Amino acid sequence: MTAEMIDIIRDPQRAISEASRVLNDGFPVAIPTETVYGLAADATRADAISRIYETKGRPQFNPLICHVCDIEMAERYAVFDPVSRQLAETFWPGPLTIVLPLRPDSAIHPLATAGLETVGLRCPEGYAGDLIRAFGRPLAAPSANTSGKISPTAARHVMEDLGDKLQLIINGGLSPIGVESTIVRVDPDTGAILLLRPGGLAAMRIADAAGRDLQRRAAPAAIIEAPGMLASHYAPGASVRLNATSVEPGEALIRYGGMPVTGMEKAAIDLDLSPSADLAQAAANLFEYLKRADASGAVSIAVTPIPVEGLGEAINDRLARAAAPRDGEE
Repeated sequence: MTAEMIDIIRDPQRAISEASRVLNDGFPVAIPTETVYGLAADATRADAISRIYETKGRPQFNPLICHVCDIEMAERYAVFDPVSRQLAETFWPGPLTIVLPLRPDSAIHPLATAGLETVGLRCPEGYAGDLIRAFGRPLAAPSANTSGKISPTAARHVMEDLGDKLQLIINGGLSPIGVESTIVRVDPDTGAILLLRPGGLAAMRIADAAGRDLQRRAAPAAIIEAPGMLASHYAPGASVRLNATSVEPGEALIRYGGMPVTGMEKAAIDLDLSPSADLAQAAANLFEYLKRADASGAVSIAVTPIPVEGLGEAINDRLARAAAPRDGEE
């Protein structure tokens, strides 16, 4: 089987109708979002969710983000506290996932939440939101890639990785943000906003909107509360070396801000996430450049330091997980 690809620019109505047909049959569809491409399936059906796990090779203890078309749909499945609702009203649609308590009668299947009593909900922009509205039910949609590997920001990335496992890929061009959503949870006892995963919405913007600082974990959580919390994730085949100030002969080089690096003339490939030191541009290029560096044949990828402020927090989070020891490594 080779996936069919439909371009939403050329045929938007067919993209909605064909995706809805495949989803109604209980199979996943690769769809574009403003963050990365998602592998979407009906969040209320066990068979559909199981096919996401099967397609990705994803551990079933890692929960899935469920996508809705608006706050009204979200309220059918989860309970908002005042702070969470304020964040949704401010940043939806957009790259923010909010972890909320499930309603007792929620139709979201436990496979999508990994058995937790909470669910991560997001309202995406553009085509994904239009599809959910037409479909009428939330879509569980992790990134459309083999589990643990680099997330896709273009339809061709999905085709190269999962094209023989899917019926349909919707082509919406490049993902404009390029990293996954920011995930937060409001502590029901204190009202504190916990940052579970930095992402495409800068933490400082959330803090400004809520009028309070976000709390970050001092160490990796023992319990997986949300997607993207595994220590090793977003990993290329090559090893990743962070905060590099020089590059070894034959290494792939990913740098930032147009700064020269000792030994760069001997690198297998030289990629600059943003020569102008624009963190938004760097975020949009991150996964594409990791893929290109990996495809160069280098056994190691050297990445120069990247500022941590703003979107740099999400970029550094993804790079740290890409560089973490893999299964079987110390």
